[in-house]
Amino acid sequence: MTVSDFAVPAVFVFVLVYGLYKKVDIFSEFTNGVKEGLHTVYDVFPALFALVLSVGMFRASGGLALISALMSPVTDFLGFPGEVTPLVIMRPFSGSGSVAIFESILGQTGADSFAGRVASVILGSSETTFYVIAVYFAATKVKKTRHALPSALAGDITLWILSGLVVGFWFY
Repeated sequence: MTVSDFAVPAVFVFVLVYGLYKKVDIFSEFTNGVKEGLHTVYDVFPALFALVLSVGMFRASGGLALISALMSPVTDFLGFPGEVTPLVIMRPFSGSGSVAIFESILGQTGADSFAGRVASVILGSSETTFYVIAVYFAATKVKKTRHALPSALAGDITLWILSGLVVGFWFY
């Protein structure tokens, strides 16, 4: 038994005891929270559904392979592993899609390979940019993302370039 085995039950008991101490109707507050959560799901679901559907169609249509092939002269010039290019393209859109690509990279090249290490850095250091923007801005009902998308994509591009350089410098 570890402390983590008791973390969730301890928080649950603390909330119950604190609610009883403050004389709060815990059940009605819980149901109000569920109601608010369902409203949030209702607001966010269309953007989330459209994003998931479009990512699935993009992968199934061969668009990912096509863009990876078009980017190969640039990645070869930069010394970036070509096996990781599909991950670079998919990561801003889909977490589960990028994990599937990551697993295939590790299966093909190995975890200690240059491509495996670069893919590990990218997966561990980046975010699903479009997913986050779609969900968070839909949840807050913000229509204009202004500088959020260009800033996030600039961070992604910087990460992609530096991941190859740093892994190459550090390990090879």
